[in-house]
Amino acid sequence: MQWPSHGGRPKQVLSRFNLDEGRDVLDFSANINPLGPPAWLRERLVDELQGVAAYPDPDYGEVRRVIAEAEGISLSQVLPTNGGAEAIFLAAALCAGKRAVIVQPTFGEYARACSHYGLMVSDIHLDPLGFSLNESGAVNAMHEADVVFLCRPNNPTGTLVECALIERMLEAGKRRGSNLVVDEAFVDFLADPAERLTSLLERHSNLILLRSLTKLYAIPGLRLGYLLASPETVRRVAAVQMPWSVNALAAALVEPLLSDEGFVTCTHAWLQEELPRMSEALAALGFQVVPSRVNFLLFQDARRPGETDALFEFLLRKRVLARHTHNFPGLDGAWLRVAIRSASDNDCLIEALTAWRQQE
Repeated sequence: MQWPSHGGRPKQVLSRFNLDEGRDVLDFSANINPLGPPAWLRERLVDELQGVAAYPDPDYGEVRRVIAEAEGISLSQVLPTNGGAEAIFLAAALCAGKRAVIVQPTFGEYARACSHYGLMVSDIHLDPLGFSLNESGAVNAMHEADVVFLCRPNNPTGTLVECALIERMLEAGKRRGSNLVVDEAFVDFLADPAERLTSLLERHSNLILLRSLTKLYAIPGLRLGYLLASPETVRRVAAVQMPWSVNALAAALVEPLLSDEGFVTCTHAWLQEELPRMSEALAALGFQVVPSRVNFLLFQDARRPGETDALFEFLLRKRVLARHTHNFPGLDGAWLRVAIRSASDNDCLIEALTAWRQQE
């Protein structure tokens, strides 16, 4: 069976199992904030519709200013992008034809971007027991490659490489002249701002940070993200970016999104309650759960680890769609990933997993 390469594809998955594509399912396969977009978003979009009659500012000066102020850096260190995916491809474009290392298992778009720009790719893997990053392997990667791609917090494990190790990797990269690209698409789900890597930009010109606004604010259809780096790196990246990459509606949302502190506070409160509850519930049912810091969990049946595909289908027939891991190198389908959703939806997942356990 051909597995979808991304989450959020219920119709495609249902058809693969010969189930009605219109079947109502709870989609735990996409890591989107279950609070939904901010309440004011719909009205704001209507108000901004007049902006579609003109081209956006090609320099996105106001957007960059807002992001720079929010991040505490200079405007010259910011580049708005068409979602996190464009930021990934732009980072790969800087090292076209050179050598890359990807820390696996992780988001598949890093490999796709490297392939698009002809980079020679090798992988290093997180420890299969606790999914931690081995320091010697990480530092060696910075010595040997022109660019290293790292997701932090990592998708699909939810784990977080400590800032001190990131800084040691950057120091090693300076001697080699290599860049470290850190995708922080899920960093906004961390309540402690000190765990963001923004402050390292001042000391390390070989650091490139990728951010996405689509996960936290539940607006993946609007495609909105940005890249943070040294002024020289941003200048080089901007030179290869398509003009008017960010549409006028998405650009107009940056300021109100980043100023909505109440929405972020509510999100953190929800996650701080539901994440430990779900982790404990799955563990109590005999599932091995990777300790996650963000809004999803990676798990497998500790009693029946070889039956992950059967568990996936069982959940689907219970109207719960999990995320398979067949396209994550090193996981190879042996695990499932589920988003943390509302309390009632999460209860449905627990009920379905309880039913799976009871059939033994």
